[in-house]
Order: sequence, then structure tokens, then C-alpha cells
Amino acid sequence: MEGHIEQEVMRSILDLEWEMFQDVRGIDGPAPCQQDRTTFEIMRSSQLLSWDQATAESYRDDLQRARMAGRNLMTEKYARMMESTSPCECRGIGAILLALDEVAARLVERLSDLSVRWMESAARKYPRVAGRGRPIRAWEDDKFTTSFETYNRGELATYSVKTLQSLEAHYLAMEAAGINPAEVILEHTMQSYGFVSLDEAEAALEARAARRGET
Repeated sequence: MEGHIEQEVMRSILDLEWEMFQDVRGIDGPAPCQQDRTTFEIMRSSQLLSWDQATAESYRDDLQRARMAGRNLMTEKYARMMESTSPCECRGIGAILLALDEVAARLVERLSDLSVRWMESAARKYPRVAGRGRPIRAWEDDKFTTSFETYNRGELATYSVKTLQSLEAHYLAMEAAGINPAEVILEHTMQSYGFVSLDEAEAALEARAARRGET
């Protein structure tokens, strides 16, 4: 039930996203992460590996259409995130954002709610691994910290209705099969850093914390 995406489609998505990511201009200039393609590809591919082929192809098409129209979906994603983290600064760039239609808005909210629930479940099971990432809930946002909820909602808002519908169907099928999509993403991430599984990564982080005397 996990995603099985053709390498050609995966590579196309990663290349298009990286191209757009390079063109994102923050308020304080380029960010250090914009020079770190290795980490970028680990994070992005870990997410994509939880998708299915249909969703990946639809999203690749979203990226290609956006590029042809002169839109940067990475800039739009971060602008939407700033609506929560830096509303004053967001007012200066909000003009680039297209209003979501009613269908897309409902899909974004449903997928956001599901994703937060799945991430909270994963965090309870793997607190050390999850604790190395973003805080989960949007109420934890501030100018310097973007929660998983805010980041995820911002990204979902850049997807087409077709991609959102495909992703929702795939993720709900995963859940019906007893698979937590958030755990799948975290496991792929940990495997990229040399761990065999989430369980191994959690145990290693727990042992490291014990050696340091952390609670």
C-alpha cells in the first residue's frame, strides 16, 4: 500500500521543485537550506515515497503547468505559511496567492486534519524521532518556528484539486490497511540517514539521550 513511484517521475518532481526552491526569495535573502540539495532531496523524496504513481504524476503535472504559467509553487507555499507565522510580512506578498476554490479548500482542510492526526500518533509512538522535527500544531507557530500543521497546509494549498483528490484517496486507503502515512514518511527519512527502521532510529536516539542524561 506504500507508494511505488517510477524513478523518472520522482526525478522530474525533485528537479522541478529544486528549480523553484532556488528562486524563492526570503525577506532576509537566500536561506542556507537553499544551498543544501542533499537534505532537500531526502526530505522531499521521503514524502513522495508515501504517495502512489497517480498522485505523483498529477503533482508533476501541477509543477509543469505552474512553471509554464510563470508561477513558483515553492514561493506560494512559503507565502501561505507566512499567513500564520509572519502575518505582517505576508501582507506584502499576498498578492501572488490565488484564492482556493471551495472544493480545494475543503480538501486541504480534510487532508491537513488527517495529517496532523497521523503525525500526533507517530509522535506518541516515536517521540525521540518526532521530537527532532517541527512542532506539530499551528498554535506553536511564531516568526522563527513553523509547525508541521502550517507547513503541510501551505503545501497542500499549492496542489490542484486532482492531486488533492488522488492524495486523499491514497492516504485513506493506507489508513484502511492499517498504515500510518506519517510513519511511512518518517521511516524513509530515517533510512536515508542510515537507520534500518523507525524502531532502530528511536532506540538509537533513546540510548543517546540516556548517555547524555536527558529525560
